[in-house]
Amino acid sequence: MADKITKVDIVTSQSKLEELMDALNKIDITGMTVSNVMGCGVQKGHKEYYRGTAVDIKLLPKVKIEIVICNVPLETVLETTKKVLHTGQIGDGKIFIYDVANVIRVSDNSEGKAAL
Repeated sequence: MADKITKVDIVTSQSKLEELMDALNKIDITGMTVSNVMGCGVQKGHKEYYRGTAVDIKLLPKVKIEIVICNVPLETVLETTKKVLHTGQIGDGKIFIYDVANVIRVSDNSEGKAAL
C-alpha cells in the first residue's frame, strides 16, 4: 500500500454544511460521513432564557464531517475547507488530520486506495 491515505475530520456550525459539501464536491470529494454532534470549545456555550430564567447552554449543536482522501491533495482539502468556514469569529470550527493505516471495503475485500 504505497499511497498515503489521510482522514480529515471537520467540526463546524450546522449552517456551513451545505456550502462546505458543495465546495468539497467541486474538488472531487464525494464520499463523506456527516454526523450531528454537540460540543464546546473556546465559546463555552451561551445563555438562553426559558420562561424568564437564564439557562446555561454548555454544549452547542455542530456537525462533524469525516472524509478519507488519497487522490486529492490534503492541502487542497484544507484550503477549500478554510475558505468556506473562515469568518474570523470564534466558532468557525476545527480540522483534525489523521494518518490511516488501511481501508477495507467489506463487500469485496479490496484494500487501500482500491477500497476508496
